Amino acid sequence: MAQKKETTEASVSSQAAGVKGKGSANALAAKLKTRRLRTAVGAVVFVGMAAGLVAGVSMGTMSGFGWDTFSMLCPLGALGTMIATKTMIPRAVVSLVLIAALVLVFGRAFCSWLCPTMLIDRIRDFFRSPKKRRELAEKKNSEIKAISQQELTSLKAAKDGHACGACGKCQPVHHGKVDSRHAVLGGALLSTAVFGFPVFCLVCPVGLTFATVLVIWRAFAHGDATIGLILIPAMLVIELVVLRKWCSNFCPLSALMNLVGRFSRTFVPTINDEKCLETARATSCSKCAEVCDADINIRHPEFGLRTMADCTRCRNCVDVCPTHAITMPVFVGKKAGKTVVEIPDPVMDELEPKLD
Repeated sequence: MAQKKETTEASVSSQAAGVKGKGSANALAAKLKTRRLRTAVGAVVFVGMAAGLVAGVSMGTMSGFGWDTFSMLCPLGALGTMIATKTMIPRAVVSLVLIAALVLVFGRAFCSWLCPTMLIDRIRDFFRSPKKRRELAEKKNSEIKAISQQELTSLKAAKDGHACGACGKCQPVHHGKVDSRHAVLGGALLSTAVFGFPVFCLVCPVGLTFATVLVIWRAFAHGDATIGLILIPAMLVIELVVLRKWCSNFCPLSALMNLVGRFSRTFVPTINDEKCLETARATSCSKCAEVCDADINIRHPEFGLRTMADCTRCRNCVDVCPTHAITMPVFVGKKAGKTVVEIPDPVMDELEPKLD
């Protein structure tokens, strides 16, 4: 009887935890208002482009956006084309300059607002089981809790005479100036120079997404069923499902935008220290790091897997901040996102029991 009672209690506790986790996930999803807007914008753009390709309307190609004779090439495709042909192509140069200017202003906004791989991620998340969603959320939360503990440790160090507050500069940096994406970018450009054509364009998930639409349309509308009907979708699935971290670990286009985004000073998420829970109330929060799809820690950039150069302007951090301390001003100073916090003595006295 006792064993049966324990089993029942454990089952009830497990169900309660599941309900609590589901409720928290739903509450978090409700706060991310901009995510729904981004999904809608991306869907409209994708449907418009796909319809244009299927109908034969001049709306660009699988590697370019435009109308009729005007089309802006993919920056990686434009760069690869000039390397392959060893020629300065005016259209490619113009495309590179325009896209570089857009990245300087909006960062990697293309990744969170327009890229079709974002829509595929949304579809994949929609079909995930509630259990899988909870597991992923718990894994993310455990990582954030570890960061929060580092924050509290820094606060204790400040109390003991270390005046740095919680800037984290004494902690090991979790990211470097280059990562695996830059290695893929270098490999893509090198292979282009060796083989004489943009090799990466054959496996680019953006092009594969639109190519999948075309081969499916041709198969049903014209009975034109080829090996591409199997091969192209299979390549896309391998890249985006098997290689789950494609955008953050493999995408050379994001690496290229990262190099330009390092000089961006506009619409960068900025924290108001007078409103932030950590600096104003000495309370660990890290919700901004929890919801960041780019693995950036705005409060403590040194703790994030990526830097602010990878910010996609998704506004998740703005939506989820409980005190509305995060904004995206038109222009920020050079040291945005690297706030050094000084903890006043009264706050540290109040925090002391939590640290001990």
